[in-house]
Amino acid sequence: MSWSATGRYGTEPAPAGLAFVQDFMNTISAGKPRMKDLLADLGDAQAWLDQALEHWGEVTGTPVAGIELEAHDQEELRGFRDDLRQAVARGDDDALPPLHTAATAIQLSGDGQVRLEPRGTGWRRVAALTLIEVFLAQQAGAWQRLKICRNDRCGTMFFDRSRNNSGVWHNVKICGNAANLRAYRARQRAQRV
Repeated sequence: MSWSATGRYGTEPAPAGLAFVQDFMNTISAGKPRMKDLLADLGDAQAWLDQALEHWGEVTGTPVAGIELEAHDQEELRGFRDDLRQAVARGDDDALPPLHTAATAIQLSGDGQVRLEPRGTGWRRVAALTLIEVFLAQQAGAWQRLKICRNDRCGTMFFDRSRNNSGVWHNVKICGNAANLRAYRARQRAQRV
């Protein structure tokens, strides 16, 4: 099983539960040729969510109950996704106001482990799960490696595995070469003028 939204762009998934966040942000319409927005239709959104939750449960070893989406959830999920993508694009701007709040529970299990558990229903539970995974990734130092491809025509989320966290393309052969070729041609045109 693979992450359906991320897999369609040929991008390697982020580690652990952060892959859920990456997959959620990769439900957008992106790539060449353009892939469809997996949250544009309620049926597609539910199908993506069911598969992503199942995979998240396998990756994290956490039993997961399904989340039923209703008609109004679809628009809220798209808005949350867009806000999350915008936050990733802005990086470390401390002047930004909080965008979303989600209900979670902190649970002490019988084995002495403390776990965060999402609360709510529909899109709010998806948002809670997503923000929990963002928080855990921040604590592990992995969050800053989740990036948006620098190619404006792409927009794919990728996990930067470079040693110094300097990657800018989700795929150098696809997006990097095309962008570098466009820049080269623009410089050539400018020199001829």
